[in-house]
Formats: sequence, structure tokens, C-alpha cells
Amino acid sequence: KDIEKLPFTTKDDLREGYPFGMFAVKLEEIVEFHTSSGTTGKPIVTGYTRGDIELWSEVMARALTMAGAGPQSIIQNAYGYGLFTGGLGTHYGARKIGAALVPISAGNTARQLQVMQDFGTTLLACTPSYSLYLAETAEEQAGGLRRLKLKSGCFGAEMWTERMRDEIERRLHLKALNIYGLTEVIGPGVAQECLRQSGLHIAEDHFFPEIISPETLRTCPEGESGELVLTTLTREGTPILRFRTKDITSLHREDCKCGRNSIKMARITGRSDDMLKV
Repeated sequence: KDIEKLPFTTKDDLREGYPFGMFAVKLEEIVEFHTSSGTTGKPIVTGYTRGDIELWSEVMARALTMAGAGPQSIIQNAYGYGLFTGGLGTHYGARKIGAALVPISAGNTARQLQVMQDFGTTLLACTPSYSLYLAETAEEQAGGLRRLKLKSGCFGAEMWTERMRDEIERRLHLKALNIYGLTEVIGPGVAQECLRQSGLHIAEDHFFPEIISPETLRTCPEGESGELVLTTLTREGTPILRFRTKDITSLHREDCKCGRNSIKMARITGRSDDMLKV
């Protein structure tokens, strides 16, 4: 409860520390950098120690396992590799669970579909909008979708709706699952939807979630919608206290039919700032 006495951290705080001012360890302990896009000013830089890479691998392994993946899976990672966290985060998680990984990165749709068909991809990781584009392109090929072996997909990095989920599942014949994360905290793997599709399980042993009112900044009771605030509990390189994500959601603690009992967050329904994703 006393965490409410601590001040918030915002994107502006992180930008002011550019590039390495927010690091909590010596630079020689950092083994990897990632950044935000920097579209609204200087990018936000996060540093990862070896321990942070192991942490990231662990939470992403959990996320992929929630999506039904395991050593028998073939995971096609169509998130972009580089300073963006999506590609390498998924890569680390897939490697930890021992799945066969296709590190194809983003773009080149014709090749994506050929690999998907020839390799027998079972899990697709990409943005939800790109999954629909893949479906649209595959439908233009004779028998293209019939040759796919997809079972599930981890879709994130942008807001999407239940209507989009229905369309993705109908067109790609898979379970479309929501994954959540952000560069400032770790990248993808903060929360993931299981196959029950009843909310995203937060890795609360590593990330402490709160919901606040964007207007009063006071903590909201469980189940009430507001702005998600996250504190890292185990991050070494760039730990962060009470980071205001600006994402609007709610928290629910209930035992899930999948057997997990970690706190769950609802689908993101909007932003408390003026950000638009087109």
C-alpha cells in the first residue's frame, strides 16, 4: 500500500535522462540496448544486464507457453528485429522453451507466407494488423490458407479490438491472443492472454501493477477502469518506479480456468494522452 507514497515516473523523466542517465548499473554491466521510436522527441533508452535478458527470456517463455507453444512448436517471429523490443523479446522466449524459431522479422509478405506453408508454422507472432494483411494475401493464392498449420498467434505492439480478433480467427483459423509490454518496462512479456481469452495474465512477480485515475492520480479499486501504472521488481539495468503507461485498462484477481492465478488486466481500451496509432 505504501507504494502510493512514491512519485510517478513519466516518459518525460526518461527522455531527460537520455541516453544513459536512468541506468542503475555501470555501463560495463549493460549487454544490450533498446529504445522507443522517438517520434515525439528523443528516444527512451533502456539498458539490459545479463540478468535482465534472462528475466525477459523467462516472461516471454511464459507468454508463448500461455499461447500453447512448447518444444514441438514452430514459431514464426514476424516482429521487427533491432532497437524495437518485439523481435528479440519473442526470440529469447522461443529459445528458452526450446521451440523451433523462424526469425523472419517484419515485411516481405510473399516470403512470410511461403515459409509459413513450407515450414509448417504453428504459432505466428506479429502485429494484429499485419496478420490480417497476411490473411488477405493468402486468400488471393489458390488454396493458400488450407496449407497452413497455424494453431495460435501472439499479437501486440498496437491496439486492437474484439472485432479484429474475430476476423483474424475466422480468416487464419487460429486462436488470436493478446500480448502486452512496453519498452520502458522490459518489452513484450509484461502480460499475455492464455487460450481461455479472458484477460491478460500479468507476470506480477516481476511487474507490480496499479490502476490510477488519470484526473486525480489516486489508486482505483480493483475492477475499475483507469490508467495502468507499472513498477519493475527485478529489473537491474533500468529499474522503474510507478511508470505511467497512459494505457487505459482494469485489473481483476480471479483464478483462471487455465490454472493460473496471477492478476489479470483487461484489453487496452484507450489512452489517457493524445497519442494516436493509425
